[in-house]
Amino acid sequence: MYTYIKEEPGFMDKSRTPGIYHSLDEMIKDVLGDSVFIIKTDSVPGGDINNAYRLRLSDGTYLFVKTNSVNNLNFFLTESKGLSALRSVKKIGVPEVLGAGIDEQRGFSFLALEYIENSPRTHSYWETFGHQLAELHRSECLSYVDSKGSGAKFGFYEDNYIGATLQSNHPEKTWIGFYRECRLLPQITMAEKYFDPVVRKKAERLLDRLDLHLREPEFPSLLHGDLWSGNMMCGKDGKAWIIDPAVYVGDFEADLAMTQLFGSLPERFYAAYDEVNPIDKSGYAHRRKLYDLYQLLNHLNLFGSMYLGSVVDIINMYT
Repeated sequence: MYTYIKEEPGFMDKSRTPGIYHSLDEMIKDVLGDSVFIIKTDSVPGGDINNAYRLRLSDGTYLFVKTNSVNNLNFFLTESKGLSALRSVKKIGVPEVLGAGIDEQRGFSFLALEYIENSPRTHSYWETFGHQLAELHRSECLSYVDSKGSGAKFGFYEDNYIGATLQSNHPEKTWIGFYRECRLLPQITMAEKYFDPVVRKKAERLLDRLDLHLREPEFPSLLHGDLWSGNMMCGKDGKAWIIDPAVYVGDFEADLAMTQLFGSLPERFYAAYDEVNPIDKSGYAHRRKLYDLYQLLNHLNLFGSMYLGSVVDIINMYT
């Protein structure tokens, strides 16, 4: 029988909008003191959506800042809440959110985070990472689902983004219902322009028969939501830190599948994970491509037809 690792109360106030500032300078002074200011800005590579920078401050500390157009502040507000949710569980490294806002003079929206310096891994890096992710997935998380007394167990208290795509997190009582209505259906609808009539029909059939392939998990899990290798890094502690989430409450298998979509992590990671949170290996092997389907549909809708073949292959596999 699986059990939760129970945490003390103290989750973030879901009614609070995290630190909205009118400039980076205002945020820095509020968080670090009136005498602290930016002395150097270095561009950081990576990411398809935002610009990223390392800021060196007058007190010798560093901040990590992402920027986008002033119209995209909501990207950062939702990301900050996802990071805060993951961080509150205290099972795995997650950078602290310092503030977000619109820098009116510089003309961009921003998200400021604790700077994590990429460092060498400890010898047990992958085993520790596997244990920590499993502990995160087994932690109590229903307080993050805005059920309004409905008994819903899956979703999140607000919508957020997967890449640049709005991600619906409407609370649902069943995982299969949530995955159909909030994950596959919106992406399939957006992708219809790429499908011929045969593929459209098969996609509809898959949605209708999703219960033949997916399971209802024994417990819901707080998920990173976009856990590929590019959203993992090693901090000064030699352990894994996770970044750039698309957080929601779902089946932990969805996170595991994402770690394998663009190249699996070392087997030591999965073996360690299984020690803390057992994996139904044969069932997961059957379900895994259905979780890939959501991510590949999103890539199809964001980046175009180069992902169409992979999407159609999975639809054919389950129909």
